[in-house]
Amino acid sequence: MEKHLLNSKVQKLKAIDFFCSGGGMSFGMQQAGIDVIAGIDFDPDCKETYESNIKGAKYILADVSKLKEADLSKEIDIKKNDDNLILIGCSPCQYWTIIRTSKNKSEKSKDLLHEFHRFVKYYNPGYVVVENVPGILNKQKESGLNLFVDDLKKRGYAVHYKVVHLNEYGVPETRKRFSLIANRVTDKEIFPEPNNSRPTVADFIGTKNGFPKISAGHKDATSFMHTTAGLSEDNIKRLKLTPKNGGSRESWANTNLQLEAYKKKDRNISFNDTYGRMSWDKPAPTITTKFFSISNGRFAHPDEDRPISLREGATLQTFPKTYKFIGTSVSSIARMIGNAVPPLYAKKLGLTIIKNHASK
Repeated sequence: MEKHLLNSKVQKLKAIDFFCSGGGMSFGMQQAGIDVIAGIDFDPDCKETYESNIKGAKYILADVSKLKEADLSKEIDIKKNDDNLILIGCSPCQYWTIIRTSKNKSEKSKDLLHEFHRFVKYYNPGYVVVENVPGILNKQKESGLNLFVDDLKKRGYAVHYKVVHLNEYGVPETRKRFSLIANRVTDKEIFPEPNNSRPTVADFIGTKNGFPKISAGHKDATSFMHTTAGLSEDNIKRLKLTPKNGGSRESWANTNLQLEAYKKKDRNISFNDTYGRMSWDKPAPTITTKFFSISNGRFAHPDEDRPISLREGATLQTFPKTYKFIGTSVSSIARMIGNAVPPLYAKKLGLTIIKNHASK
């Protein structure tokens, strides 16, 4: 099926990935058979990772809010009104997330859809893809989504968007995301169909999947990067008391290991997954940029007394085990992994566009 779609006409499809980070979306699109010609991001720490994995693509180090539309065509060979061009915008989205974060820190991210919109209007590509947090749909006016969609429709795009559960698309997480595909090449609204499979943690990590047992604080000097954060003596004690395969911090709530913040109100607080273990037979929680820390979510290994490793987090995000992450610290690499669009889902978006393009 996929080989049939990759004919000479479809091979002309090319994409530019705005806010590309470490390349999850770009990699998935390449896997689908789309020529990713450039990724744009303002973070210099992502450059080496992106270029090591997205072969043939140019990494453009730029702040999109300061980049002029016409200047992009000076960096790469693109033109206006190209049916074979895909513009992808997966902007950092902390401001619109439903997770409680500091809005002051993420203030700049709230206008990035508007900045991406400038390039869509200027180049008028055949396809537009947007991926973001579900909160952008709840705040359509404030985020600029209403204006963005209305403008696409006025200029002849068939637009389909919704919040999707990525577990229904083969990603072993409870991750929910807003996704949009706009198409002006045909008159059809297009979107990938969900799978019948609902993968779990056991389908992706564990010794049977090539992840040897390790201890907290293990440092892997190889590119496999089975590296995990260290734990304090008390946190190791807490995990030893936490039942395997999905246990929570309730198991030590009435001991001297209870955290001060949770005393007398443990059942009434938010974020009750913190310090919990993943379950083998369930999807992982959403892999965030802090997945290496057990205090930031249900990020403890189902059996071993440690947080999940960097490679385990990447694998749950559906990056291949050969994907090279290059960073200055555990946190910098985890940020690229947690911010990524899962490549498997990106591939499905790409194949949907290819199928439509082949039918025109």
